[in-house]
Amino acid sequence: MYSHQLLKPDGRQLTLYSRFPIAETIIATSPSNQLVEANSHLRWHPLRGEWVAYASSYQEHTLLSSSEFNLLATSNGSQFATELPPGRYDVAVFDNYLPLMTPSAHNSPTCIVETLPANGVCEIVVFTQNPQASLSSLELDHLDLLLQVWGDRTSILGANQQIQYVLPFENKSAEVGVTLHQPYGEIYAYPFIPPIPARMLEMQRRFYQEHQRGLLVDLIQKEIAQRKRIIYQDEYAIAFVPVCARYPYEVWIAPIQPVATLFELTPKQRWGLAKAFKTVTLKYDGLLDRAFPYSMTWFQAPTDGKIHPEAHLHAEFYSTARTLSRSKLAGGIFINNALPEEKAKDLQAVVVNIEPTTEQRKFSPQLNGSR
Repeated sequence: MYSHQLLKPDGRQLTLYSRFPIAETIIATSPSNQLVEANSHLRWHPLRGEWVAYASSYQEHTLLSSSEFNLLATSNGSQFATELPPGRYDVAVFDNYLPLMTPSAHNSPTCIVETLPANGVCEIVVFTQNPQASLSSLELDHLDLLLQVWGDRTSILGANQQIQYVLPFENKSAEVGVTLHQPYGEIYAYPFIPPIPARMLEMQRRFYQEHQRGLLVDLIQKEIAQRKRIIYQDEYAIAFVPVCARYPYEVWIAPIQPVATLFELTPKQRWGLAKAFKTVTLKYDGLLDRAFPYSMTWFQAPTDGKIHPEAHLHAEFYSTARTLSRSKLAGGIFINNALPEEKAKDLQAVVVNIEPTTEQRKFSPQLNGSR
């Protein structure tokens, strides 16, 4: 993996990643030369026992994105044209414009509940410069690079003492609220462990203390033994519809042997996960014969400086095209109208080929060994 760090004219960080050397002559670009300023804060929710983030600049960004900002960023057929500098590279990572959290947040307001500055990081991860691509269309070595990028960002962001948890995610298609068409995801680095990962880690910690083995290791081995819901499996990685799926077509992807964070993956585990990712996303698209709407999130160990033997890195894909029911929103109780075994059969029936075609090899110098 090659990387090159730059500073945008508006003061934001930009890091380019590639499978081949990156020219040092590349100049960072941005929609505006005006320095980005944001100062968000957190308020404690006493009934739910969790933090809520507040950022007026985030609302300004939403309004700007629907008009002026998108107008600035749609030249050359790419919604990120003014964010991505011209040049040869595969993946770009840069600070979000007017983010929800910033390392420099300060002076949280006095309130009747506890408040804190929202000292975190929000990054955009553009998976490829090709605006027509998606995770399912990327070559395996490009997906392997993306896994390395997620690991590198986890290591870099987690090294900041302010950061307690690094959460990479992707929302795909308009059904889940995406207005930009460039294939991209985001990374939120929090100054606390968010509620959902915290609950998962607590359940894993309890199981590990009682059984001296990982909870997800135990579940994966049971899935392998039963072989009803597996979508992809090799020696190092697995993708399956979990027996407890809350959404139709929910899929989990994980290394079979426990790894705590993306940064700790071995090359063989990364390659297995790349094949699992491509298999699942191709099957998703094959279900509808078009782009399948989903949300994908990586769950990993906190970056709090503690050892977490209970943590088992994994990604969860949710099909979220349908509106959440009232029971999910109000009570947190999920009602799935289809058995996981039925949806697993649908995905298993979709035939895919994760190896590049002859035509792809013809036009891909990376696949032909050129660097």
